[in-house]
Amino acid sequence: MVMGEDLATGQLARQGLLSPAALDQAQQVLAQAQEAGIETLRVLFVDQHGILRGKTVVAEAIAGVFRSGLNVPSTLLLKDTSHRTAFAVWDAPGEGVRGFVPMRGAGDVLLLPRPETFRILPWSPHSAWILCDPVMSDGSPISFTSGEVLRRAEAGLQAQGLQAIFGLEVEFQIFERLDGACTHDQCSMPGAPVETRNLTQGYQYLTETRYSECEAVLDKLRRNAQGLGLQVRSVEIEMGPSQVEFTFAPLPALQQADAMVMFRTMVKEVCARSGFHASFMAKPRLENAMANGWHLHQSLVEHSTGRNLFEPAPDGHLSAAASGWIAGLLTHADAASLMIAPTVNSYKRYLPFQLAPNRIQWGRDNRGAMLRGLMQPGDAASRIENRAPDSSANPYFAIAAQILAGSAGLASGLQAPAPTLSPYEDEADRLPRSLGQALTAFERSDLFRDTLGEEFVSYLSQLKRFEWERYLDTVSEWEQAEYFNLF
Repeated sequence: MVMGEDLATGQLARQGLLSPAALDQAQQVLAQAQEAGIETLRVLFVDQHGILRGKTVVAEAIAGVFRSGLNVPSTLLLKDTSHRTAFAVWDAPGEGVRGFVPMRGAGDVLLLPRPETFRILPWSPHSAWILCDPVMSDGSPISFTSGEVLRRAEAGLQAQGLQAIFGLEVEFQIFERLDGACTHDQCSMPGAPVETRNLTQGYQYLTETRYSECEAVLDKLRRNAQGLGLQVRSVEIEMGPSQVEFTFAPLPALQQADAMVMFRTMVKEVCARSGFHASFMAKPRLENAMANGWHLHQSLVEHSTGRNLFEPAPDGHLSAAASGWIAGLLTHADAASLMIAPTVNSYKRYLPFQLAPNRIQWGRDNRGAMLRGLMQPGDAASRIENRAPDSSANPYFAIAAQILAGSAGLASGLQAPAPTLSPYEDEADRLPRSLGQALTAFERSDLFRDTLGEEFVSYLSQLKRFEWERYLDTVSEWEQAEYFNLF
């Protein structure tokens, strides 16, 4: 079989869903898979929560993925964090997402492979990943899928000859797994939390001896990340027990979102194989555990010159681009919260004096402020760090929110307010205190409706409201302790 000719006559090529360049990449992937002895390919897409889902095909079926794509149930796009379907797929067609014919009766959508994302897995070298875009069976895009949302957000900047660049700091915990919670009564929706123990005592921030204690597992994660082609910059011991941080070199938006999803998935899989449990939960309910932030560093580059538009003037004053971008992020912070802090648990992190923000403001090199300005004259790496996102966010949605909010500030000619010196004590507006507040702000805002469409707003709102209402319906341990004896 001549692989190139075969792929060029496939359904995806005939429909124009794989470009000639993508077909060339696909042929290279087939040759690489054959040379490496790949036995299985995990054909995956990034779901609404930033979780990889998909199917695994054997080596003989890999070419078929590039010829025809791969069908998966559309309900995978409709699941909440408990894996329940949050939309009424069996009822009569209604508005919004319910109107999609393929999603009626749990019909199929098509996974369109992205050949550039093919990765042989260093921890499982007989197997490989490829990321895909879910599309309708006729190849038309789905407005609320992760990649489509981010590409739409980028389109406005690209039309202006601009590109947003992002760098990542990712905090998470690694625990020793004592009990996998696999008894029949624990296999619920969601499953019972696993039982764990700390790897280190912690609260020895950036200390050498703590790093040495964790070096074996951290080396394993670093090597596997580098084996995936991820651009790791540093590996650090963070503040709390068993908490670590990886940082990554700056990249364009889509590449960085892909990297974040690959990294988070790799960490969980490699740790599980070694008897550990890795958690990116925003604020674990464990004694003495610290919250996990996902700090998004961002800058704006002019294509024609390669100039970083956030670099300040020689007198240190903010550039017009940086001022407008900061103002946009602040103006739309409450509405964007749903896309950067997407869970009920996310809002337990916004507490004062915890190296996490709780108010909507910016400061110069101030780790208590929501936005930390790291901009110096002559520094080509000048950037803005948003400290409000947490490590559970869907990176495609979170990065899209940065681009759209920052761009809106630029387009409106907004100017940043004076920087804060006391981020926990001034009168700035509070960040949302709950997922419910974030939902209300998101639904009331025109920004994402005007840029991403009513369909996306309706979809994300229903998905997260389903989760929020399940939480409201649950009797908590706090309520039991507070009221059971009293009344």
